[in-house]
Amino acid sequence: MEKNGDKELIETTISSETVFKGKVFDCIVKQVTLCDGRIARREIVSHNGGACILPVDSEGFAYIVKQFRSPFEEILVEAPAGKIEPGEDPKVCAIRELREETGFISSNVTDLGYMVCSPGYCSEKIYMYLAQDLKFEGTDPDEGEFLNIIKIPFSKLYDMAINNEITDAKTCICIFKAAGRLGYGK
Repeated sequence: MEKNGDKELIETTISSETVFKGKVFDCIVKQVTLCDGRIARREIVSHNGGACILPVDSEGFAYIVKQFRSPFEEILVEAPAGKIEPGEDPKVCAIRELREETGFISSNVTDLGYMVCSPGYCSEKIYMYLAQDLKFEGTDPDEGEFLNIIKIPFSKLYDMAINNEITDAKTCICIFKAAGRLGYGK
């Protein structure tokens, strides 16, 4: 939300160069003019974004996944998620990931908004959704994707996020936003 006087914070791009082009992200180096007239360098990871979805059934059980994550050399607990393909609607991505990773389809998908991951250097936005009215059709993970599905009471999942047993930011935020929609804690 822009307030009076915020326009003075805007940086102006002088130049921009893509120094790495990858499958998941690109790296861009920009020269910018700061609001005080000085020149600065910005190193940016340009990412197309992602979507995550938290499935919760009619009995109050949530379905999450455990997956090895190479940057941390450990298994993390996460909401089903994936990267948005160029031009793809984030909701379509989330519904696809729900089916691929958990085997569920949903007739009731609620938009929970989006989050920015690390705005100091990365353009990635992750869109979050709550899936209800679930029907199981069978999993279809991507090639090379290995994960375990966990069925857990939503209240326990919420406590896991509060107690730092879940450290993935998108998953924690999705859980907290879903809690509000599900009336948890009221």
